[in-house]
Amino acid sequence: MQNFTLHTPTKIIFGKGQIAQLSNEIPKTAKILLVYGGGSIKHNGVLSQVYAALEGYTIDEFSGIEPNPAYETLIKAVDYIRQHEIDYLLAIGGGSVIDGTKFIAAAVNYPHDDLWEILITNGAYITSALPFSCVLTLPATGSETNNFSVISRRETGDKQSFSSPFVFPKIAILDPEVTYSLPVRQTANGVVDAFVHTLEQYLTYPVNAKVQDRYAEGLLMTLLEEGPKVLKEPENYAIRANIMWTATQALNGLLGAGVPQDWATHELGHQLTAFHGLDHAQTLAIILPHLLQEKREAKHDKLLQYAERVWDFTEGSEEERISKAIRATRQFFEDMGVKTHLSDYRLDGSSIPAMIKKLETQGLVALGEHQDITLDVSQRIYEASI
Repeated sequence: MQNFTLHTPTKIIFGKGQIAQLSNEIPKTAKILLVYGGGSIKHNGVLSQVYAALEGYTIDEFSGIEPNPAYETLIKAVDYIRQHEIDYLLAIGGGSVIDGTKFIAAAVNYPHDDLWEILITNGAYITSALPFSCVLTLPATGSETNNFSVISRRETGDKQSFSSPFVFPKIAILDPEVTYSLPVRQTANGVVDAFVHTLEQYLTYPVNAKVQDRYAEGLLMTLLEEGPKVLKEPENYAIRANIMWTATQALNGLLGAGVPQDWATHELGHQLTAFHGLDHAQTLAIILPHLLQEKREAKHDKLLQYAERVWDFTEGSEEERISKAIRATRQFFEDMGVKTHLSDYRLDGSSIPAMIKKLETQGLVALGEHQDITLDVSQRIYEASI
């Protein structure tokens, strides 16, 4: 096991009716800005629950945070906060809203004028951030308990990430009941997203990290069991609760502590979102099976372990078991309704040269746990994904 430092300061309040706990956690003197996306929280009752919990507080709203939150929108929120002297943020939504709120929180008092610098320097110059908490409505990214954020810049076609110890949420409210009304597409995307997050930290190479391996395998098996069920029983509390908790655990820091991590699937997928607007989970489902096939030799030991422990493939040669595991992974995504080829989204691969050029521009020329996914390898993965 590798050395690690783990700090997970977010307080999690889990379960039905727990939005009411907000008044016990946010200072009474706070001047709060509610940050959210579209109008779904108005229709499903979440916004009214938040207002009921925060009766007597000074509250304002900023809406319109997009899926794959746009830098251009977020800087408007920053300006609004500066003008109105907001001192506390409450994100209500999924990973995009929470990611966007992290950027806003860090940008309000950022010491330099160019706020995009936060992304291109991976938060190197952040010295403080506004305090913020979140009410999770879409389990997928784990953003509710970590300090990572992914932001898109529409005018330049960039999608980049940053992290900072200053942008951990203070409080995360996780109520599975608020996910009952999620559209099928968002529910399926969340399951796929959590599944790939887990694999990015698991399918690398062995370092005798038995706890992390068993932990990852348990999360994967839970998603395999509960994912198809939730599509049939969207208002089953037990299923929703297990999926919500698994998605949080998949990227809260525990799983990746002391183990090598990959994340090449995410880096390649980000380009598909930036160029074509595909859902984040859709890009992961497209890239991952082909990346695993491309890197099956380097990932041989962990792929074999994955095949045996998660999929119970114990017969046939090692290579046959690995091939079955990769096929089964792709089929799981398909069964969840998330397609796995560019052509499924009416894309013919003509943007691949431009995406490779963007990877080069962003310095993403040596990806993966071995830093051996060069631009040539990335191109092969894209081309196999057509």
